[in-house]
Amino acid sequence: MFTFRAETEWVDALKSVTTVDGFDHAGETVSTREFTIEGDEPEEILGERTAPNAVELLLAALGSCLTVGYAANAAAMGIELKSVRFEMDGDVDLRGFLGISDDVRAGFDTIRCTVYVDADASEAELATLRERVESTSPLMDNISNAVELETDIVGGQQ
Repeated sequence: MFTFRAETEWVDALKSVTTVDGFDHAGETVSTREFTIEGDEPEEILGERTAPNAVELLLAALGSCLTVGYAANAAAMGIELKSVRFEMDGDVDLRGFLGISDDVRAGFDTIRCTVYVDADASEAELATLRERVESTSPLMDNISNAVELETDIVGGQQ
């Protein structure tokens, strides 16, 4: 059992920085190196485009998760990967994000993902690999199925 954590702080304007440092594994805290991930919005959404926005980071996280899945599952299946690459995109109608329309969802309507694989495998083996990856990907699961989200707000100075 693992518990992963991230802490995000507003910088200014529409910029944020997220810090990731350590996780819990089997009840023990494992300290690792610290990572920081910056976020911003495009100028068209009143940001400064100094970093990717949250939906772009979601696509990056999905690509990272699928990469791990393809590499690990290919190795387990005895498939030698020469290369694997993902092209992902999705459409967001900003009327939902900006609260202009209650009839438009705030997030992606659809995420499209094309996988380019160069491997010593048949089409049937690649289809099995894809099925294994997609059925075990934590990010694909989180995106495809509702995840319980618990939030609190604490006012005052932190």
